[in-house]
Amino acid sequence: MSPEEFAKAFGVSRETISRLQAYHDLLVKWQKAINIVSPRTLDDIWARHFADSAQLAERIPRNAKVADLGSGGGFPGLVLAIMRPDLEMHLVESDLRKSEFLKNVSRETKSVVRVHNDRAENALASIGPDIITARAFAPLVEILEMTQPIPGVPLLLLKGRMALEEVEEARKKFSFEYADFPSRTEEGAKILEISRRG
Repeated sequence: MSPEEFAKAFGVSRETISRLQAYHDLLVKWQKAINIVSPRTLDDIWARHFADSAQLAERIPRNAKVADLGSGGGFPGLVLAIMRPDLEMHLVESDLRKSEFLKNVSRETKSVVRVHNDRAENALASIGPDIITARAFAPLVEILEMTQPIPGVPLLLLKGRMALEEVEEARKKFSFEYADFPSRTEEGAKILEISRRG
């Protein structure tokens, strides 16, 4: 996927594409020093990481406070912050070097985010989010465990082909409602919306 194809697919401005291009270049540069993404995905960052993250943009209410768990290289949180400046975006990442990367990209792309170099279960209480996002972070049952203190907050999760198996496993321990939507970028992958957690 090219930047132009991304712009057409998600209806974003040239300014947004310019900021994502700066993000792309920083990711390639930092990847040489720390392992931010799988090396085999470096040639297709726009589809594998940016477009995959961007799928969530239309599912988040305006002006929401979002906590992105295990932000890593900034997916989906930093992509969403660039695409949706109305969001109050909190990136939660326990790895110090990745947290520094996130801060650097935020500065260089002029994206307003708050980076929390902490474990998810510690950061969530202080953030008080309206919605929680995550991608390639942890199995659903673990995410439900760490977000149990705030059961009223919906989860919006990018999951792979085992998403529905994760749902069945999590239902052995937790009560919740969910909806699933097909991924636009990976066959068999899902977007999970978890609500009404008990």
